[in-house]
This record gives sequence, structure tokens and C-alpha cells, in this order.
Amino acid sequence: MTTVAYIANEFPSPLEPYVMDEIRELRRRGTNVVCCSGKRVAPNSLSLAERAFWKETLYCQPLSDDDLMHAARRLAADRRTSWPLARTLFSAHKTSVARRIRALGHTLMGAALAGQLEALEVEHIHCHHGYFASWMALVATRLLGIDFSFTLHGSDLLRRRDFLEAKLAACKFCVTISEFNRQFLLQTYPSTPPEKVFVQHLGVDRVLSWPPPSPASASERNTFCLLAVGRLHPIKNFNFLIDACAALHRQGLDLFCWIAGEGPERPALERQIARIGLQSRVHLVGHIARHDLAGFYNHADLVVMSSKSEGIPVVLMEAMSCRKVVLAPAITGIPELVEHQRTGFLYEPDSLDSFVNSVRWIHDHQPELGAIQRAASAKIAACFHRQRNVRAFADRFLALIPGSKPSEGAQNDSDREYANSVLQQVRLSV
Repeated sequence: MTTVAYIANEFPSPLEPYVMDEIRELRRRGTNVVCCSGKRVAPNSLSLAERAFWKETLYCQPLSDDDLMHAARRLAADRRTSWPLARTLFSAHKTSVARRIRALGHTLMGAALAGQLEALEVEHIHCHHGYFASWMALVATRLLGIDFSFTLHGSDLLRRRDFLEAKLAACKFCVTISEFNRQFLLQTYPSTPPEKVFVQHLGVDRVLSWPPPSPASASERNTFCLLAVGRLHPIKNFNFLIDACAALHRQGLDLFCWIAGEGPERPALERQIARIGLQSRVHLVGHIARHDLAGFYNHADLVVMSSKSEGIPVVLMEAMSCRKVVLAPAITGIPELVEHQRTGFLYEPDSLDSFVNSVRWIHDHQPELGAIQRAASAKIAACFHRQRNVRAFADRFLALIPGSKPSEGAQNDSDREYANSVLQQVRLSV
């Protein structure tokens, strides 16, 4: 049985159910998966399924004094590994001193991780996201003499690509979630062999059987309802969305906007809403469990996104699966999912006028949007089906891991043919 360690910055996370999906599928194929997390996660807000993962996960923070001492001794004893790592940390371009110092700490954590995994006879480490846990994975595999791989999404590639060139050079393969990301990687790091990077889309379940919304009151029936879902973080740019709601309200549009999510930007967003007098129009509803989002999707007339950086957002997939009209910025991999005026609408990034004009047009043409809603749902079923894409990930992953048996539990021929045809369609359309 092949033993693989799977690490993320924080695991398990309600915001990243696809990590658990991939682990479950690898285990279904007979792979022994050791779950690891860079940071310790509090179990309070986890579901029962997430808590089951939490109980078995190896946490790399906080490290005891003994752990740190053993890690430092291991690095000092293996200079053939530690010196090249140190050179990478101190020679990397456009990296702040603070990040280099943190990376030294992550190097110690990686050495400690190697100590934990050595007794478990781990043969490969996979990391989800390119943040600090991927550096830990690189360090651990160098010390253990095994391979590592990692998955890149959006901000970890486009905004926080710390030491990414070294990670790409060291990894056995790299998974990314959009063709845009793949092309960006190959153009930015031309020494990376193209066959080393492959695209694997995420996906969602087709959820068309949710109950219909409850009847709206007379005062609500003419209100145009917007929904945005995401962590309250600067990268999600919700202050832009609030400004757009203010502009639409000044133009006389009777609207209401839900923003579902939690995060460090809440106080600033609350102050912004109060300052422009939109308390009755814009609601920060907090974190909503994924299964409880059904009611919000059902009531929404338009699902919007205002992010500065994204991969291919699962939120848009869910909305499109529910035949909801979506409006998102034309950035990164989003146009691979949202085809303008065919499966949804795109606006010019950071343009308030473009966003506002798009919302007004969608509001004024609601009865004519049925074909777009059907096309959106069909696109999700064809290209972003969760179970099918998770199986495709496991097929490709196990085929690249020495000693694994990818044929066990692999896709049937029709599924494989489908996956290949979809990938070709995506590449041709970009």
C-alpha cells in the first residue's frame, strides 16, 4: 500500500471541502493518506465529518522545545540539504526580510515534519496551495529523500508566490485549477517543463432539487436581490461591492445585498455601510455553512463577485449549477467558467461603472435570461462535476506516484474519454 502525506496550511477547513474530497478518493483507491496541517485548527466550528479528519491530523504548530531542537539538529547534520535551502531563502528576488525570517521558521517546521513522517514510511508528500506549507513539504521531502507535489489555486500563484521558482524546480509535478494558471506558470517560469504542470478543475454537485424559495412579502417582491459569498478579506474587495450598491441605490434601483462570509474586514465593512447609510440595503450575514446557502441562492436574483484575485471560484460554480445569473470580474481563470453573455456576465475589473451598468442591464432584462441560466447549468454538469473531477485527479495523481496502482478504482473508459475531451475543449477555448 502506498503511503502519502497530504498537507495544507490549515486542515480541515470548511472553506476547502475539495481537500477532503481528494483525500477520501485516494483512500478509496487503497492509498494510505496521512493528513497534516501547518497550523492547528480549532474544532469548534467544524462539522462532524471535518472533526473526524481533525482527530487524525498531524499538526505542525505549535512545536515543543524538543521538536525544535531535534529539527535544528537534523538540519545541521544534513548540510547537503540545508545549505541549498538556505541559499534559496537568501537569494530569492523580491522577497522581504520578514518573509525570509518566517521561511526560516517554516524550514524548521519542515524538518520537524520529516521526523514525524519518517516513522510512517511516507513515500510522497502532496501540498494543497503554494503558501508556507508547500515550503515545509519541500524541506521534508529533501530530508527524507522522497518526492513532493502541490496544487496551486489563485492568490498563492498570483500574489504570494514566495520561493515558487524553487518549489517548481523541486516538485515532481504541479496541479493547478485553470488553464490561465498553467499558462501563467509556464510563461513566468520558462524553465518549468510543460508536462510537469497539469490542469485539474474543481467541481460541485448538481443541486437542482433544492426547495423553492418561500413566498416573498409584498414589500420584497420588487426588490432586486444580490448575493456575494466569500471571506471578508481585502482580496475579496467587498468595499467595491458596497460602493456599487450605493451607486445603484442612488440611481433608483430597489435592491438588497447579502454578503455571506466572515473575516478580518468585518469592522471596516460595517463602518463603510453605516457611513453611506446602507444598513437596510446591505447585510453582512456572517459565515453560512455550505448546505445552508441553498436558501440564499434560491432568493438571489444575481450572484456577484468583486474579487481582485481568484482561481475558478466554487461559489460561481454553485450558483450556475442552480441556474442563477452570475456577474464576475474578467480576471484569471474566471472566463473559463463564465462565458460572457452565454453562461453569465463579466465586467471590467475595478471598474465601478462597468459593474453598475452590468447590474442595471441584467435587472432590466431578467425575463430574457432563461437561455443563459440553462447554459450555465449545462456548463457545470459538463466541465465542473465534482465527483468526476475528483476521480480524474486521483487517476492522474496515482499514475505519477511510484509504486501506486492507478488502475484500481480508476475511471471507466467513458469517464476517461470525457475528461480528455473536456480538457481539450478548455485548452482550445483559451
